[in-house]
Amino acid sequence: MASMAISQSVFSTPTSQRFENASFPLPSSMLKQSLVTFRSHSLSTHCKKIRNSVITNCAAPDNDSKIETPIELRYPAFPTVMDINQIREVLPHRFPFLLVDRVIEYNPGVSAVAIKNVTINDNFFPGHFPERPIMPGVLMVEAMAQVGGLVMLQPEVGGSKQNFFFAGIDKVRFRKPVIAGDTLVMRMTLIKLQKRFGIAKMEGKAYVGGDVVCEGEFLMATGSE
Repeated sequence: MASMAISQSVFSTPTSQRFENASFPLPSSMLKQSLVTFRSHSLSTHCKKIRNSVITNCAAPDNDSKIETPIELRYPAFPTVMDINQIREVLPHRFPFLLVDRVIEYNPGVSAVAIKNVTINDNFFPGHFPERPIMPGVLMVEAMAQVGGLVMLQPEVGGSKQNFFFAGIDKVRFRKPVIAGDTLVMRMTLIKLQKRFGIAKMEGKAYVGGDVVCEGEFLMATGSE
């Protein structure tokens, strides 16, 4: 009877409490059997948790997940404030020296931002240089000056559409080469204007992909019709 009572007490009590509540020594065979049962149960529970976690992590993605936008649709086009036909109405330059393709921002009498699409078909590349096409620095300066002309030659600043001259350039720096395939973005800002003498001082910066490639100060003069 005593042995039956001991057996019922041991196997009807949770394993974690069997040994804490026991006030008497257990046979070594019974102790080993209980430990094996407890470890087997714990290992089975742990493996089940891991299996459920793996199944959850490997589940198919939701249909609402974002699909990556194709590269050709990621970048918006430059806006058009003044197209090439409107530019030709203001600037007297023509092929091969019209170096402004589009105005993307214009603040009358203050500033203008324009772009020049640099392509391998530009007439200066065969000679500069045949093996490494690089846009000449003097033409970058010329393109920036033409953007400045779009600011100066507008009626808002009393300019003329006929004559437009360089009076001086200062602090010009070329930071990086401009090559075929680049889009040259040029900002020209009017710093000082002397209407009496038709002299304007402007600050210019040119960028490719957000990096400054050329900058300097420009002194320009306008003539009368």
